[in-house]
Amino acid sequence: MISIRKYLLAEEPAMAESPAPDLPKADDALLPQTLVAYRSALANMGRCSVDACPACGPDLERRLGEVAQRIKKDIPAQEMQAVDAEVKAELQHWGRLTARHYQQKAGEVKEILLVMAAAAAESLGERDRRYGVHIQQVTDQLRRIGNLDDIAQIRDSIEKTALELKSSIKRMAAEGKAALEQLQQKVEDSQLKLEDAEHIASLDVLTGVRSRMWIEAQIKQRIAAVEQFCVAILDLDDFKKVNDEHGHLVGDEVLRQFGSELRSNGRAVNGIGRWGGDEFVVVLDCDLRQAKECMERLSAWICGNYTVEAPLGSVKLRLNASIGLAQFKPPETMKQLLERADAEMYRQKTAASDSESQMRR
Repeated sequence: MISIRKYLLAEEPAMAESPAPDLPKADDALLPQTLVAYRSALANMGRCSVDACPACGPDLERRLGEVAQRIKKDIPAQEMQAVDAEVKAELQHWGRLTARHYQQKAGEVKEILLVMAAAAAESLGERDRRYGVHIQQVTDQLRRIGNLDDIAQIRDSIEKTALELKSSIKRMAAEGKAALEQLQQKVEDSQLKLEDAEHIASLDVLTGVRSRMWIEAQIKQRIAAVEQFCVAILDLDDFKKVNDEHGHLVGDEVLRQFGSELRSNGRAVNGIGRWGGDEFVVVLDCDLRQAKECMERLSAWICGNYTVEAPLGSVKLRLNASIGLAQFKPPETMKQLLERADAEMYRQKTAASDSESQMRR
């Protein structure tokens, strides 16, 4: 699970400047749990990289998965340091590729607009040259009429020239209208493509809910407008246990079904997104009291029994989620708002864990 708590930590030192952590001794009781947590973090980082950039993320996910397979209980300290350096290098490489990818996409959009503008200018220039030649011919013909002496010839020539000029103007108008309609159609087609691209970018690839980038933008807009709204953070309880017992494919299917339930039953809220791992964020345009009522209803609908198809047959699971709610209090920042919601979510998760432990006793 990639926690929002880690995202919200204030001003951490740069990765390149951070000293390598001291590795625990081989007989340290915490070593197995530490290595399991490290492997799980690598898997979650890989999945989140796919969400952030579907074009570049799969390769990083595969590489981090290969690194995770090499982390065993008896791994030597020297090799673990090499693994740490390799993970850092892979993340930095993925960051550069992702930045280059989105720069390229922005360049493609600009190129489309430039090609459209050039085509329009070329079309207009060619038409203007063609009709410029024709108008010059009409002008020469009018000069020749001026040299005529016979009134009948003058009248016939003027009528013929007027008809030609009228016909040329009508063709110019028709061609201009067609060129304008063609250009307008190209603009509309490009706009539809851009809207499709923006829609795809705004969705989480795995679950189908909104992406983290989209949710962040929604929160920032409301803060800038000083609007009344609340943020809810949902974190699936014991999700790591699902991955450990049934594998990540089953875990992904659980997230996919949970996201589908959120979308189906969360129409009353104003934004549902996946923050990362098994954490989701909900935006509600209301006060805290109304938000609590809404999230209680939503929790009753989305938490419960789930059936997931696995390679060895159906797996029946019961899913619960800890929910932290916070109402925006000007002039706080998005970080401060999410920090309060995150703290409330962890308070609920701890209380639920303590209650379960007492019941087992």
